[in-house]
Amino acid sequence: MKKPEIKKEWVKPLLNTRFLNVYDLNPNNSRKYFDASRRSLEDLVAVKSEEEFKNMLPDAVSIVLILENDGEEKLLLTHEYRYATGQELLSVPAGLIDAADKEKEAPLFETAIREVFEETGLQFKEGDEVSLVNPLLFSTPGMSDESNGIVKVKLHNPDLSTISADHSEGGEIFTGFDLLSKEEAKRILNQGMDDAGIFYSVYTWIGLATFLLEL
Repeated sequence: MKKPEIKKEWVKPLLNTRFLNVYDLNPNNSRKYFDASRRSLEDLVAVKSEEEFKNMLPDAVSIVLILENDGEEKLLLTHEYRYATGQELLSVPAGLIDAADKEKEAPLFETAIREVFEETGLQFKEGDEVSLVNPLLFSTPGMSDESNGIVKVKLHNPDLSTISADHSEGGEIFTGFDLLSKEEAKRILNQGMDDAGIFYSVYTWIGLATFLLEL
């Protein structure tokens, strides 16, 4: 079956807000297909060339945050209220790549370090580690081109008393933090939900798996 063609001039914007846009892609100029996106029409994934697609940055970064104290490693997860689910979800720290980050040599790392501080109060210091797990993953490509890169940040002997959400921005609502050992992370991964019985996102699953598998 021939790959459908999507041309920029066929795309019709249906909704334009600060954080979300909706487009009618109208592939083959004959039938409708809707796309929810954070991107402008000029940067829409569906109309990129193959070369542009292979070299694009994700919308955001999700962070596997590992804290190492006295040789013991723990995974830090947040409890964040997510409006679309109406629930507080067990989550990895995460955030959008901003314009300033995109100008840096390693945009995903810049975003990860900034978001760790904003969402947990912990600061990246000399001797700490940051590494790439995956450059770009699509969340729900059946309806959206939303994407996240996965970055692992390991902090050595951080001051746990500084953990807080006091530096979070916008409408973010954090209600707590969990520090999971590998045994606890394995239990949460096997359960498919947190200890309160609330389902979590695919990026939390990735964070748990990355921690356990030491990717």
